Amino acid sequence: MKQATLVLLVFSVTLIGYSQNSNTMQLPYQQIPEYPENYTVGNVISRFIDGLGYRYYWATEGLTENDLKYAPSKDGRTTLQTLEHIYGLSESILNAPQNTPNIRPYDIPKMSFDQLRRKTLVNLKEASELFLGKSADEVSNYQVIFQTKDKTREFPYWNMINGQISDAIYHVGQIVSYRRSTGNPMHPKVNVFTGKTVE
Repeated sequence: MKQATLVLLVFSVTLIGYSQNSNTMQLPYQQIPEYPENYTVGNVISRFIDGLGYRYYWATEGLTENDLKYAPSKDGRTTLQTLEHIYGLSESILNAPQNTPNIRPYDIPKMSFDQLRRKTLVNLKEASELFLGKSADEVSNYQVIFQTKDKTREFPYWNMINGQISDAIYHVGQIVSYRRSTGNPMHPKVNVFTGKTVE
């Protein structure tokens, strides 16, 4: 009986520990990853996505409810709406190296800010990892695919670089500007050149 109780106790503690680790798992991009050893096409794109991930991590770190409600004008997107848009872009960024269609119209699922932030960062990290070591020939086979009920349109990966990836960086810059306007500026030690932040 004592042995069974002990086994049950160990099992319960293990489950609790697993649950806590799942909830407190460190988010990617607090620091930018070490750069790859060589300049393959895939590695360069991966690094480009890593730069976006690092910027996004710190642009969104410590945002308050007041920040999330901020909009530059009555007709402009709020910070939260901008973050939802970036999440949608991150989905497309992850879909392309898998040749997965982007279904339109697209409805972003309702999430808390923390869920939105985590899923965006994880999407970017997974997309970055899919490119590591890929050759030019491999990348040339990736398509940006949009699918509606009536038709499917395909574009070369070039459009992703000047489209969703660049667009996401642009919008992350907006978040940095918005939070400065609300009196909650981004961490002053963020260094996008080195990809390191001194806390």
